[in-house]
Amino acid sequence: MSQKIRIGIVGYGNLGKGAELAVRQNTDMELVAVFSRRRLEKTLSGVPALLVDEAEAYRDKIDVMLLCGGSATDLIEQGPRFSSLFNTVDSFDTHAKIPAYYAAMEQSAKASGKAAAISVGWDPGLFSLNRLLAGAVLPQGTDYTFWGKGVSQGHSDAVRRIPGVKTAKQYTVPKQEAISGVRSGTLPPVNAHEVHVRDCYVVAEPGADLAAIETAIKTMPHYFSDYETHVSFVSEQEFEASHAGTPHGGFVFRTGQTSPDVNHVMEFALKLDSNPEFTASVLVAYARAVFRLAQHGGRGAYTVFDIPFGWLSPKSAAELRQELL
Repeated sequence: MSQKIRIGIVGYGNLGKGAELAVRQNTDMELVAVFSRRRLEKTLSGVPALLVDEAEAYRDKIDVMLLCGGSATDLIEQGPRFSSLFNTVDSFDTHAKIPAYYAAMEQSAKASGKAAAISVGWDPGLFSLNRLLAGAVLPQGTDYTFWGKGVSQGHSDAVRRIPGVKTAKQYTVPKQEAISGVRSGTLPPVNAHEVHVRDCYVVAEPGADLAAIETAIKTMPHYFSDYETHVSFVSEQEFEASHAGTPHGGFVFRTGQTSPDVNHVMEFALKLDSNPEFTASVLVAYARAVFRLAQHGGRGAYTVFDIPFGWLSPKSAAELRQELL
């Protein structure tokens, strides 16, 4: 690749900072600017820190824009807005709303002649790919997905947006007996909410209605309403001492048979010290693919199912055949 891929970042929370770190590790890329709704004093890498409304002036200076806002409210608005100006990659992760979000991004990106990769990350994203692969290989079988134990960025963001919440973290916790049951072949098909617990740790604003906050969390559709959910209110000091990290991970399984009494288990697992840094690394890999996709005339919205694996790598097709095949 003769030219460096010029990257922009929208949003400078944990995911945006993780993307900044990830770009540093890819020698075929350069970070041009970071855009935020708030005025930033500086960035870790020293690139310009600008307001979101200044992004349009960079239409010809950025090849791919990484949208690092939250799914609950940010991406719903920012996705169509920025895909009308740039090629984009985002990590929209509200599974139930992905079809509607895809339709909005398809309309925006196609009208502007841009390519937009949506719902890139590890779930949705890498886990989605593994579910597809396993289902194709074992057509007679059952899928199981377990998340955690770890901090869910999307769910934590959703809790933080509830009135009266100063800050919060949500941990997704799989039930270990369920994982053991899948590996041994004894667990029947189940829904995700039957095998996970959601633990929320919340710092409330002074004078906030704690009961109202707890009710808002537990009844939130698409996030908590179907799950066993625990809410704990903690002090700011306890929160900073015990909940500063962002670990996560999970498992995707498919169990199946290829003939009577011939059983197989396919398993893909992640164990992450930093959920946002890893998710950002996936976004950056897909930025390379979106850049190539746009060069090949790609227009509209795409998911991980639509993008060739080889385009994620900086290596050429010949190098991949020689070194990895």
